Amino acid sequence: MTSYTPADIEAKWQSAWADAQTFLAVRSDDKPKYYVLEMFPYPSGRIHMGHVRNYTMGDVIARYKLATGHNVLHPMGWDAFGMPAENAAMASGGHPKDWTYNNIADMKAQMKPLGLSIDWTREFATCDPEYYGQQQALFIDFLSKGLIYRKKAVVNWDPVDMTVLANEQVIDGKGWRSGAEVERRELVQWFFKISDHSEELLTAIDSLDDWPAKVKLMQANWIGKSRGLQFAFERTDGGEIEVYTTRPDTLLGASFVGISPDHPLAKELEAKDDKVAAFCTECRKGGTTAEAIEKAEKLGYDTGLTVKHPLDGSELPVYIANFVLMDYGTGAIFGCPAHDQRDFDFASKYGLPITATFLPDADADTALTEAYTPAKSETVTYVKGFAGDTVQTGDAAVDAAIAHCEANGIGQGVTKFRLRDWGLSRQRYWGCPIPIVHCDDCGAVPEKKENLPIELPYDVTFDIPGNPLDRHPTWRNCACPSCGKPAQRETDTMDTFVDSSWYYARFTAPNADTPTDLDDAAYWMNVDQYIGGIEHAILHLLYSRFFSRAMRMTGHLPQGCEEPFNALFTQGMVTHEIYQTTGTDGRPTYHFPEDVKDGKLADGTAVEIIPSAKMSKSKKNVVDPDDILAKFGADTARWFVLSDSPPERDVEWTASGAEATHKHLSRVFRIAGDIAAMEDGAGQGDDDLLRAMHKAIHDVTMGVETFGFNAAIAKLYGFTAVISKSKAGKPAKTQAMRTLAQLMSPMTPHLSEEIWALLGGEGLIATTPWPVADEAMLVEDTVTMPIQINGKRRGEIQVAADASKAAIEAIVMDHHAVQKALDGGAPKKLIIVPGRIVNIVI
Repeated sequence: MTSYTPADIEAKWQSAWADAQTFLAVRSDDKPKYYVLEMFPYPSGRIHMGHVRNYTMGDVIARYKLATGHNVLHPMGWDAFGMPAENAAMASGGHPKDWTYNNIADMKAQMKPLGLSIDWTREFATCDPEYYGQQQALFIDFLSKGLIYRKKAVVNWDPVDMTVLANEQVIDGKGWRSGAEVERRELVQWFFKISDHSEELLTAIDSLDDWPAKVKLMQANWIGKSRGLQFAFERTDGGEIEVYTTRPDTLLGASFVGISPDHPLAKELEAKDDKVAAFCTECRKGGTTAEAIEKAEKLGYDTGLTVKHPLDGSELPVYIANFVLMDYGTGAIFGCPAHDQRDFDFASKYGLPITATFLPDADADTALTEAYTPAKSETVTYVKGFAGDTVQTGDAAVDAAIAHCEANGIGQGVTKFRLRDWGLSRQRYWGCPIPIVHCDDCGAVPEKKENLPIELPYDVTFDIPGNPLDRHPTWRNCACPSCGKPAQRETDTMDTFVDSSWYYARFTAPNADTPTDLDDAAYWMNVDQYIGGIEHAILHLLYSRFFSRAMRMTGHLPQGCEEPFNALFTQGMVTHEIYQTTGTDGRPTYHFPEDVKDGKLADGTAVEIIPSAKMSKSKKNVVDPDDILAKFGADTARWFVLSDSPPERDVEWTASGAEATHKHLSRVFRIAGDIAAMEDGAGQGDDDLLRAMHKAIHDVTMGVETFGFNAAIAKLYGFTAVISKSKAGKPAKTQAMRTLAQLMSPMTPHLSEEIWALLGGEGLIATTPWPVADEAMLVEDTVTMPIQINGKRRGEIQVAADASKAAIEAIVMDHHAVQKALDGGAPKKLIIVPGRIVNIVI
C-alpha cells in the first residue's frame, strides 16, 4: 500500500470528474432540482482561506444533494466591476479590464484544485459585455415600467476622485480612497424606485423561514416602518414648515424647529444672505451617513424666523441645522432636547429650553443632564401629557397623541419607511454603462435594444481625476435613438450592487439572448441554498429581493419568484493569531506565521501573540491556500475549515490543526489499504460494526442537512475508530469502509473516490446514491444508566432498553457501590427514570 499522496490523488479524480462531466447542470424532469449558490467573489487577485471555507460549505451541500438524487445547479462567476480596478490602473498605469481578467484567471487557477463541484460552463464575469448588455436591457425594461426615474438628489461627493460615494465609502467624513473631505452635493441621478416596495419587502420577511433571525431583523430595521404624525408649523411671517415625527407625544417638549441646509426655505434664505450661504456650504462638506452626522459637531444657524406651536401657541425659533437631512421625512424636524440626545446637545450649545414631557416616575429630577430616551414600550410618567392617561407607555401615548391631533385638525397620522430609493448613478469608468442618450430635442432617451451592449471603450486614461468617459468624445458622442440627431451618451455607470442583484437569475441561462430564459428560470429558480457573509445582510440581499420582483414585473422571471433565495446561511470567518514586535518608536511590526517558531523569530526575538483575528494582509496573519494545498492537499484544507467549529462561527486556522487533520486522513487511507489487503472470504460479521455504520449514516446525514458540518465530522471520527478496532472479516469491513468513504465524500471528495475505487466500488462515488440508514439498526438494545447516591455519581448499569422499573431496581440493588453505601440498610428513597438515571437517597 502506497502512502497518502494528495497531489496525485486529487489531480486524478478532478480529471475523472471533468471527463465524465459529473457536475454539468442540465434540465431534467426525471429528478428534483436543487440550486446551491455561494456569493460570488470579487476578483482581487488571490483567494484566501475565507473563500476556501465558503465554497467548501456550498460544495458539501451540492455533492450531498447530487448523491441524494437531485439535479444540482452549482455555478460560479465573478463580481468584477468597481473602483478597486480603477485604483489599480491609476497606481500601475495599466487598464482595469486587463487587471480584472488577469485576476480572474489567477483566482480560478487557485480554486480549481479545491475540487469544487462547479459547473464551470456557466461561468461569467459581470464585466463581460454579454452580461452587462443584458443588464442594460433590464434597465430599459425597468424604466418602461416606472421602476427607474431621474431626479436631483443630495449625494456624497469626493472632490478629489470626482465621484459619488455610497454611504459605506465615507469614513469619518472622508472619501475611503482619496481621504478627501466629502461634500454634500446636489446632482441629477438615476434611481430605482425601491421605496414603492417597502411594505411588500417588509411583510415578506416573515415568509423567509430558512433565513437567520438576525438577518431578517437587520432587513426589517433597514426598511424601518414607522407610524407618526405629519403636520405643519405656521410661520409667524406667513407660510408653513411641514414636519414628520414618530414621537408626537413629545410635542410639548419642542424648543426649536430645525431644517436641512437643502430644505427649500434654507435655499431661499441662502440666495438672499451670504452668511446663510456660507453656513450651508460648510454643512454640505459633511457626509450624509447617519454615523457621520452622529459624530459631527451639531451646528445651527438661527434664521431669525419663528413658528407657532400648534398646541400651546408659543413661538419656537427656526434653525438651519447640519444634522437634519433632506431625504428623510420632510427635511424639517421639531427639536425635543429632553428626549433626543442630538437635540439635547444642540439645545445646550445654543441655550435653548430643555423641557421634559415624561420621566421615569413622578418624583424624578426634571433638571436633566442628558436626554431621557426610554424605549416606547416602557412605562413612563407624562408630566407634559396632552392626550390620554398621564401614565402610559410611549406606544400608547403616540397613538393617543396622533388621535388627539387628528381630532383637532393639527395633522394626520401617516406611515413612513426609512428605506430610501436606490441611487444607482456612479461617476466612474469601470462599471456598466447606463443605456441612456441625452438629446437636446428628445431629452433622456433609452438606447435601442438592438444596439446593446453599449460597451465600455478600451482607450481611456486615468491620469486626470474624474470619469474618463466624460473625456471620450468618440464614445460619448452618438446619434439619438429617437430622432437621429447628434446626441451624447450618459457617462455615469451603474452602482456595482446592480451587477450582483440579478446574477443568480442569469446563472440559470448564462448564454441566453435575453436576460433570462423563462423556461430555464422556471425550472431552476429559486436558489434553494444561498451562502455568504453577514456583511451583505442588508444592501445586497435587499436589492436582490427588489430585483427579483422587478424582473417578475417585466417578464424576466416567472410568477412565484418574488423571493430569490429560499434559504440563507451566513458563515463565520477564518481567523489566525497575529504576531508582532514593538519598535523603539512604539509602533508594531507584524510577522508572517511561517517566520515564527515557538514564539520567537529566527534571531531569537520574542514576539507578542495577539489573539485570533480576521486574516489581514496588513497584519500578516494570512494563510495562503496555495501553500496549504501544496503541503497537505485540498481535502485537508476542506476537512479542517469544516471540522473545528460550527460553520456560523469563526474558525481559527492553526498549523497544528492542519497537521492533525492530514494525519487523520492519512490514517483513514491506511485503514482502507489494510482492508483491501485482507484475504478474501466470507469472514465473520460484526453486529456492533453494522449498528455503528447505520448510526453514522443517520448522524452524518442529519449533520449535513442542518449545516452541522463539524458535528457530522465528529461522528466520522468515531466511526473511523470503530472500523479500525473491529475484528470483522473483509466483507463486513469493506462495506463499512465504503460507507465511510461515501459519508466523507462531500468533505473530502478526492480521498473518498480513491478509497471507493480501492475497495471495488462501481463508478464514481460522486454519483453513487447516498447510503440510507436502517431505522431498525438505530434502536438500542441496551442503555447505560448512571447511579447517583445522595446527588453524587457512584456507578452505572447497563439494562435492556425496555426494562421495567422492577427489573432495573433489582439490578441496582445488587450493584456493589449501592450495597457498600447502604451497608445492609434500606434506601430512604429510590427514584428510577427508565432509560435515563437512578437516584438513591440514604
